[in-house]
Amino acid sequence: MFEKVIGILFPVFAIVLIGYVISRHLKPDFKPINRINMDVFVPALIFSSLVTMKPDTTQVTLLAAAACAVLLPGLLMFALCRFRKITFKAWGPPQMFRNSGNLAIPLFSYTFGDTAIGSAVLLFVVSTTLHITVGMTLLSNKGTLSIQQLLKTPLLLATLAALAFNLLEIPVWRPVYEATHLLGQASIPVMLLSLGAQMVNLRMAGLRIGLMTTLFSLGTGAIAFAVIYLFIPLPHQQLQMMVLFTMLPPAVMNYLFAERFDVEPNNVASMVLFGNFFAVVTLPVLLWGALAL
Repeated sequence: MFEKVIGILFPVFAIVLIGYVISRHLKPDFKPINRINMDVFVPALIFSSLVTMKPDTTQVTLLAAAACAVLLPGLLMFALCRFRKITFKAWGPPQMFRNSGNLAIPLFSYTFGDTAIGSAVLLFVVSTTLHITVGMTLLSNKGTLSIQQLLKTPLLLATLAALAFNLLEIPVWRPVYEATHLLGQASIPVMLLSLGAQMVNLRMAGLRIGLMTTLFSLGTGAIAFAVIYLFIPLPHQQLQMMVLFTMLPPAVMNYLFAERFDVEPNNVASMVLFGNFFAVVTLPVLLWGALAL
């Protein structure tokens, strides 16, 4: 089991390390790379994965489990933030919207193989859709979200297009599928390289916040997984995936939104960076638990 866990995590952490080294020594600007990834590669991955996914009852339960994994930690953090007198807008979203893209998709791919890609993308789509709707609404001072702005998001457009083709049983021209599939394959290594590049910004001043974030992530995630395990019937592989999905570190997008809405961006940056850094310790344990389930 130990060798299997190391074999799965090594490619993930190796590419993250390469991203760190590249950013440390070459100092490239990852902003345009990340923009291309989020606006082109990831939407292509979503489209090519969802358009070929056959609708069945397991997807409905997986959607319910994903929603529970995102929303329940938010409710728990709302109560905790009131108790500890800390800002929910800063501390709540990082526990709700986890690294289901940069970390989860490559991790699920290496752990469970190509059969898990569709489910991994579906989990990412649910998390991202809730992030750009519920998440942005929570951070907005007005508490409202522009529908026009939402409909301009490539991630959502790719999701809606794939679902339309899928549910209406409209065949996708094979060359179009191959092109989007090829573009989508580029998204996974770019995600990991970008995650590694972010680690250059680690500062010891944020260590305490990072530790608290990791403990909160594990605690709220464990409660969410317990609810899913008890009340939402999932196939064995998807249940194993939820062990990891519910307790992932915060998504990088949390920092981008915190900076945009001026909600303690420095603290949120520490949550994101240290939360993902501590995944070096937490992921092997979680992966071992998932495989042993």
